[in-house]
Amino acid sequence: MFPATRLRRNRASDFSRRLVRENQLSPDNLIFPVFVLDGENQREAVASMPGVERLSIDLLLAQAAEVVELGIPAIALFPVVPAEHKNLQGSGAWDPQGLAQRAVRALKQAHPELGVITDAALDPFTTHGQDGIIDDNGYVLNDITVDALVKQALSQAEAGADVIAPSDMMDGRIIAIREALEEAGYVNTRIMAYSAKYASAYYGPFRDAVGSAGNLGKGNKATYQMDPANSDEALHEVAMDIAEGADMVMVKPGMPYLDIVRRVKTELQVPTFAYQVSGEYAMHMAAAQNGWLDGDAVMMESLMAMRRAGADGILTYFAIRAARLMKQK
Repeated sequence: MFPATRLRRNRASDFSRRLVRENQLSPDNLIFPVFVLDGENQREAVASMPGVERLSIDLLLAQAAEVVELGIPAIALFPVVPAEHKNLQGSGAWDPQGLAQRAVRALKQAHPELGVITDAALDPFTTHGQDGIIDDNGYVLNDITVDALVKQALSQAEAGADVIAPSDMMDGRIIAIREALEEAGYVNTRIMAYSAKYASAYYGPFRDAVGSAGNLGKGNKATYQMDPANSDEALHEVAMDIAEGADMVMVKPGMPYLDIVRRVKTELQVPTFAYQVSGEYAMHMAAAQNGWLDGDAVMMESLMAMRRAGADGILTYFAIRAARLMKQK
């Protein structure tokens, strides 16, 4: 009791604040999402995500060199697919000469020590912008979509992807992908399951970045992504994915869903990741650019909040900027 206990004592000096700090943040906790374009020496700014660019493979390799130098363990790769390579079935997703596959091969050749995570979902490849194959009413069909995702995952593994990250939210896709990887001999190819991916309003800038926003139009993904009102369901999803062979699980978005991150980590005790999504990034950047917030301070605080909630790793567009800042200290 006070005054025997004064909690401010340990806050009084920098050294003691550091000694009693409960959570640490380092570049080891970061994953950098990147958008890759076709062509050479191509660079396009993403208007809704200040500071984020779509890059052709040659420029991506140069950026990846800094990622490695900063000690960031992995990147998450998202292809920007031209309209002529999209169709109703999303068949470009498993083209061995597709943009994502070529990018993986180039990255692993140039930077073999860098982890490469690939997105398993059809939305960049479909003319309708949904994550799967649809029926005449626009409903995403589960089982036929899973068959397509298996082909996509095998194609990515063959190209050299270290981690397959199914972000589609179809039922049963983890066990189907895991069995296919095992059968094909890719026994050490990891699966990072987007297990608790919510039908969130925070994804808009990402869809702009990969070019799927126009295809989706006024449609939504509520029939397969999770209802933002639900928490127990997220634990059910995560438990199923772990049982089916996922090595790591993802909660997406990040900060608005830190309660889910904490529940997953506490109740299931599995490798848990959070995605600080495009809308979160855009809000931070807009506030900083308008002088309303200290950009570096809120960036680091937001990342620490995810670590404190239980995230082992964070996918964030701030990864390079944050790692540079940490390296300066």
